[in-house]
Amino acid sequence: MCENCGSVRGAHIRPSRRSLIHFTVSAIGLAFAGTAFAKEAKAPPKPQNVLAPDAALKRLMEGNARYVEGVSRRHDFKHEREALAGGQNPFAAVLSCADSRIAPEYAFDTGRGDLFVCRVAGNFAGTETIASMEYAVAVLGAPLILVLGHDSCGAVDATLKAIKDNTSPPGHIPSLIDAIAPAAKAAMQQGGDVLDKATRQNVIDNVAKLKSAAPILNAAVEQGKLKVMGGIYRLTTGTVDLIAQG
Repeated sequence: MCENCGSVRGAHIRPSRRSLIHFTVSAIGLAFAGTAFAKEAKAPPKPQNVLAPDAALKRLMEGNARYVEGVSRRHDFKHEREALAGGQNPFAAVLSCADSRIAPEYAFDTGRGDLFVCRVAGNFAGTETIASMEYAVAVLGAPLILVLGHDSCGAVDATLKAIKDNTSPPGHIPSLIDAIAPAAKAAMQQGGDVLDKATRQNVIDNVAKLKSAAPILNAAVEQGKLKVMGGIYRLTTGTVDLIAQG
């Protein structure tokens, strides 16, 4: 075999970087599709959770209204445990701050299997959180994502102070500061109630980040299968004020 033939043959069997990336993305898509199909083959454990995005948001806010009024429903946790042992189909996913005063399941008066919740101080969408939300949407079929901030957020306040004083907190806390810093800096330029504005901007920024996260979340939004919302939880009343949507 001549040298030229050998090189041509080698060129045909050596995959390019672009083809490898395409293959990987396709494989992930097929894995998600296969899992989703397997789940569709049997009835969802909570049929009442199969909702369109707008209906899911309506149900979420109705639950918050009951919570605020102190008339939360009695949830049958025993039978919910049994029904959910083989699967889950939450009607919404929530990215919440890790603050101990914020409990999405209580704030929206929901039971087991209703909410897919990710919590991190400062309620920002890091890589792992985006991946978790992709799982909630692509595999579990969640039609709604809510980014939930809250007033008097310690993580946002700490970020503002670190920027103002040009200091760095100990340990791994700077990773939180870095994630919240863009919203904090934008609020500092505006003046006024900087903590409130930074909290609000941080929610808006992360709604935008999740909406544009390719290739899964942005496609679901474009197809009308997913709505991404933002809200602020008010500590004194328990009310969730919606502030951003997509």
